[in-house]
Amino acid sequence: MSGDGRVRVVITGIGVVCPLGIGREEMWASVRAGRSGAGLITLFDTTDWPVRMACEAHGFDPADFIDRKASRRMDRYAQLAVAAARLAVADAGLPIDDDGAGIGAIIGNGGSGTISREEQHRIMIERGVDRVSPFAIPLSVANMGAGQVSIELGLRGPVTAVCTACAAGTDAIGTATDVIRRGDARAMLAGGGDTLISPYFVAGFDAMRVLSHRNDDPAGAARPFDQDRDGFLVGEAGAVVVLERRDDAIARGAGIICEVAGYGASADAHHITDPDPSGAAQGRAVRAALADAGIEPAEVDHVNAHGGASKPGDPAEVLMLREVLGDEVAARVAVSATKSMHGHCMGATGALEAAITALAVHESVLPPTINLHNVAPECVGVDHVANTARPADIRVALSASYGLGGHNAVLALTRDDAAR
Repeated sequence: MSGDGRVRVVITGIGVVCPLGIGREEMWASVRAGRSGAGLITLFDTTDWPVRMACEAHGFDPADFIDRKASRRMDRYAQLAVAAARLAVADAGLPIDDDGAGIGAIIGNGGSGTISREEQHRIMIERGVDRVSPFAIPLSVANMGAGQVSIELGLRGPVTAVCTACAAGTDAIGTATDVIRRGDARAMLAGGGDTLISPYFVAGFDAMRVLSHRNDDPAGAARPFDQDRDGFLVGEAGAVVVLERRDDAIARGAGIICEVAGYGASADAHHITDPDPSGAAQGRAVRAALADAGIEPAEVDHVNAHGGASKPGDPAEVLMLREVLGDEVAARVAVSATKSMHGHCMGATGALEAAITALAVHESVLPPTINLHNVAPECVGVDHVANTARPADIRVALSASYGLGGHNAVLALTRDDAAR
């Protein structure tokens, strides 16, 4: 319990399958090295496409984590979520008893089952309605990432899905924290699984004019906050953290990574794609997360920004930070945009960024924003961690996600004195 009697919630395990590697250690080594996960698309043929690059989870084989028969009944996004969940449970050493009633899961996504949906639609058009798979719907519905995590790991506590676009993974962790605080579970698996590296979505995002076109230099394409930014790279990931009551984690001798001290959410009510240029609603989410944590703006050391390399989005985010934190504090707050390395993993991206931020707090290392060579004039006013990771004493960090439709979600992560 905290001093005010509120249940304290900590992260004890991290599982990731992403463009930066499989598992906590491989991913973190890539982050520290400032390694890009970008490359030419291999998941479908992009010959003559205007965009031919993305951030794929290379080396991922579902058979390493899931029975082959069960795996065939999952879309790739659910496979990524299940794999990440298994890795997180192993990392935390979390015991799941035969009943599993005390543990639940909240898994976010943005597109949900898009690969299977596109495939089955193509079969219906080309071969007829009687050739559609009987698993077409279970493969593609939005809740099945969470459902499959529950089924595969035997979780019978609260299980649900969050579909708030790019904010989903962050909302999942914040909401799962509240589930534990109110006593509905002793532990939760929270995060996201998503892959929108498919013909429909890559074409659709390009039609929105939000993707980079630097096909000759995938590793250097994503450039958040840079003067020459021209959009993001689509990514894919499964990212899940284990959340537990702090007292329980200490009692069982678990390794605490950090505390989830606060969560805030808001909506822009402004536009279907572009953020409110004033940053006011984003600011409300940041303030709510700080208030939930009982933290003053001046205490913030690090922000893992949404940083999508958007022409309107990046300046709005910097403006918001300056207004919420104040210019003096903002100027010293270290800001990273890790999408420069792992791409925009949509509904999983907030969870992946939260995992990276948790490790930044735990390891006292600031992740870099790679490809940041010329900070745009409209993005100055914060301490950008440009191109190279650096050591730092991080006691309070924010991980922020801002999604299509104006969904805003922010986590406040803090160092825990019992962390090891």
